[in-house]
Amino acid sequence: MADHNGTGAESDYDRIGGGPAVRAVVERFYELVLADADLAPFFVGVDMSGLKRHQALLISQVLGGPAEFTGRDLRTAHAGLAITAEHFGAVVAHLVTALTEAGAPPEVIARVGAALGATEKDIVTQPVS
Repeated sequence: MADHNGTGAESDYDRIGGGPAVRAVVERFYELVLADADLAPFFVGVDMSGLKRHQALLISQVLGGPAEFTGRDLRTAHAGLAITAEHFGAVVAHLVTALTEAGAPPEVIARVGAALGATEKDIVTQPVS
């Protein structure tokens, strides 16, 4: 397989099936998120095709694929949304479900989870009540 991480080793991006697999994971992820009554209100009026495109690029980059993500930084993109740790946890759980359903290996899912965990401080803006 192609090496997208520059090390000669197969990247997580390649291990899960590259771009087509990432796009399928993103589609399933947003199906789960939009079906979640606690999360769906965050996406009212959002350009979902644009958001899915950005999410696919971001996930691709996290997985060691092509580094093409040029969207706003996470803190700016989520500012003012009053996202709680519970919301963040639910989103992570939905992404884990989508990756699991797509057959991603557990170690790849663990690395994605670790990368997401590192972003929590930039996304969660609502203190615990």
